[in-house]
Amino acid sequence: MIELLTNTEMGEADRLAIAGGVAGIELMERAGGAVADAVAARHPVGGRVVVVAGPGNNGGDGFVAARLLAGRGYRVQVLRAGDVANLKGDAALAARKWTGPVATAQPGALGGPLAADVVIDALFGAGLDRPVDGLARAMIESMNAQPAPVVAVDLPSGINGTTGAVMGAAVKAARTITFFRKKPGHLLLPGRLHCGAVSVADIGIADSVLARVAPRTFENVPALWRSRFPVPRAAGHKYDRGHAVVVSGPSWSTGAARLAARGALRAGAGLVTIASPREALAVNAAASLAVMVRPVDGPGELAKFLVDRRFNALALGPGLGVGEATCALVLAALSGERAIVLDADAMTSFSSRPQRLAEALHGRRGQATILTPHEGEFSRYFFALDEQTKVGSKLERARRAAQITGAVVLLKGADTVIAAADGRAAIAANAPPYLATAGAGDVLTGLVAGLLAQGMPAFEAAAAAVWLHGEAARVVGPGLISEDLPEALPHIYRTLLP
Repeated sequence: MIELLTNTEMGEADRLAIAGGVAGIELMERAGGAVADAVAARHPVGGRVVVVAGPGNNGGDGFVAARLLAGRGYRVQVLRAGDVANLKGDAALAARKWTGPVATAQPGALGGPLAADVVIDALFGAGLDRPVDGLARAMIESMNAQPAPVVAVDLPSGINGTTGAVMGAAVKAARTITFFRKKPGHLLLPGRLHCGAVSVADIGIADSVLARVAPRTFENVPALWRSRFPVPRAAGHKYDRGHAVVVSGPSWSTGAARLAARGALRAGAGLVTIASPREALAVNAAASLAVMVRPVDGPGELAKFLVDRRFNALALGPGLGVGEATCALVLAALSGERAIVLDADAMTSFSSRPQRLAEALHGRRGQATILTPHEGEFSRYFFALDEQTKVGSKLERARRAAQITGAVVLLKGADTVIAAADGRAAIAANAPPYLATAGAGDVLTGLVAGLLAQGMPAFEAAAAAVWLHGEAARVVGPGLISEDLPEALPHIYRTLLP
């Protein structure tokens, strides 16, 4: 289940399922049943359950869960926002089947914690598109104030399912039960921080519905890119696995290039070379074993060096420095025919004249190009290039950036987004906080270059590198430094590769 559905796409999936013969009330019964099962699996029979039910279908799911839990021996009360008589359609049908106690919340009447062992948040689902206020906000704050764990139905109330934004206030859930597929808001920050553990329940929507909905957003897990992942052949040799080049900065900032080169080598590239300024040659050579080092000064020498077509992937940016010299190196590199990763200084150097880089990127005629900014680098370059990249969620901004440059944009962070110019996008959720350390981004640049050198397509290479990066950090754990990341890859590859 790697597809992520926006609010609109999930609504279309529901409509198609109903048109295909599954009654809406049946979908609601299964959704409520999944919530009831989740509560019963973790809380003993006889416990006190408060269901906070909203005015739409999310509230209907809550009424179903209430009825089923009461039938299993739980002490259940429903707290309603507004009059039950105002419910419509399947939600009204579900409410009529509930014969237990219902309290109608009133403004100012939610002064203290709810008397419960577990609270079911069925106030709003993923479709919330306006800030909560008044009674709804008071109910959310009441749920957050009480000590009992909250189980959210579909998405914690107050979180936008498509953007992950907090719409004024949002429930902090211990667990979230969603249906058919996750939503972007389950993975994007800050929404992910409100969800707790997320489970996806099968409520009877056929997988064939996805082909008609045609989602373009995915969770970044191996199932997304495994079929394109390079696997060494028994009869192969190092030249089959590509030759990645990392361009180094001056002697006082060579560490970034060496981290990237080590990442490329561990990612599986058959050969890796650091293209080094002569004044940094001794430093780079002394600190490198399997990684080769060659003297390359300035854009002219770089262009000559890259005439060798065996150099099929190139990384520029880590430790290069910001300025016109870096711009010249980047433009020289982009004129060739090979896969390229641009990170850090390679993008920031164009902030005062962003169109120069954009034009060079568009001139690459579909060759693999990946940009790997963090939020600061993204804002410095893309905000100067296009005002629209300031607007919307992280997912929307990355998609816009990919569209206007024609490159794959890897927008880093705890919720890294990988976006392609064709509209595909993936959201990563496996990065632990230990990754926030100097040099980690340089290693990621190298991982991307190493996978590109082995012939992996740009979008899949970027997505795979992000996942490997996060898994490596998870394997190392607390105390991680960036040098540890490449060395954790063999452990991960043993489980990933056949």
